[in-house]
Amino acid sequence: MIARGGFGFASGTTAAVLAGVVFGFLWMAVIGVTLALVTGLPARPPLLAGMLAGLGGAAATLVLSGGTRRWGAMAAALVVLVAAALGAPFGLPLGEGTLWQALALLLFAGLTGQSLWMCLGDAVPGRLRRYDFERLIIRIAKGAGYIVFSVFVALPFYVMVMTSLKSQAALLENPLDFSIDITRDGLFSSYTELFTKFNFGTYLLNSGIVSFSTVVLTLLISVPGAYAVARLRFRGREAFARSILLIYMVPAIVLVLPLYTVFSQLELRNTLVGLLIVYPATTIPVALYMLQGYFRGLPAEMEEAGLMDGLSRLGVIAKITMPLSLPALASVSLYVFMIAWNEFLFAFMFLDDPGIFTLPRGVASLNSSELPRELMMAGAVIATVPIMVIFVWLERFMVQGLSAGAVKG
Repeated sequence: MIARGGFGFASGTTAAVLAGVVFGFLWMAVIGVTLALVTGLPARPPLLAGMLAGLGGAAATLVLSGGTRRWGAMAAALVVLVAAALGAPFGLPLGEGTLWQALALLLFAGLTGQSLWMCLGDAVPGRLRRYDFERLIIRIAKGAGYIVFSVFVALPFYVMVMTSLKSQAALLENPLDFSIDITRDGLFSSYTELFTKFNFGTYLLNSGIVSFSTVVLTLLISVPGAYAVARLRFRGREAFARSILLIYMVPAIVLVLPLYTVFSQLELRNTLVGLLIVYPATTIPVALYMLQGYFRGLPAEMEEAGLMDGLSRLGVIAKITMPLSLPALASVSLYVFMIAWNEFLFAFMFLDDPGIFTLPRGVASLNSSELPRELMMAGAVIATVPIMVIFVWLERFMVQGLSAGAVKG
């Protein structure tokens, strides 16, 4: 890739030093803290030794060639870490938690070597062209960003799962012990208790019904509305298109109080129907905004050809516009489903009957000093996992739909 020759700041050596320091520091911090959390060992990650190990791996990546670069970087990181930490790679004697330390050591060497190889796999020591040097720096920044972001996402979820799998006695005995004893009897007792004693099966069903119905109602209204804004000519169209999202400038807490009074008088409070009135009212504006941007990007000639062939306007929407807009519809559906699934404020204010609680309202009902903390954490896990699975499954459609609406709207 890169022309070798000369010395200068913009060189493969500079990029290798930066990559070694960054990845050695990050992986030592992540793996050292993870070792302490999972095993309960008093690990003290030697960050300086980790950075030296990263430098050793980066040097091996530059010096070696071909397929040996990856394995050389891993081996160099492993050897340098053990030497720099004086035989205590995680601040612990090797005889304490030997198996766990060996596993963490291999993990550190493997991840550090892999990260360096992915960033510096085609780099050379000499001075580089500006474009090549910037490309290496971008790779390093991107890799560091992935690591930091993953930690911020994974750590709270781990603490939530860990707390749900502990007993109340264990939590009170040592609140800073983040390890999970997988051999404990009744490891999943908090989960079974939620479904057998606290009606979480019904909460799950209620959340599914409300979220799915909100998606359907939102699409039924927002699809023709967005099409009208994107394609039809009428007075006030531009003003309407620009003011679609104005409702989001009003805090929900300002809306909930008058709605509480009105719904109480109409006997809609403490019913799922009340939620099915409020939720689409909050999701339709953003769905309109996203879809009208996508519809404007579709070729109008295809719709005009459908009209000339005898289709009505509704026929054009059903047979031409909708099939072409499936990625946008999927992204809007996912976004609306997530809003309805996670909504708490209106559910908390409107629902009093435990028989019609949604999951967020059900989890909040577990926040009591008379109930063990692991029950609430187990409820949070139950509320989080389904929406995470759906998001991972449909995430690519959401990105496409959001970017289309942002550019073309």
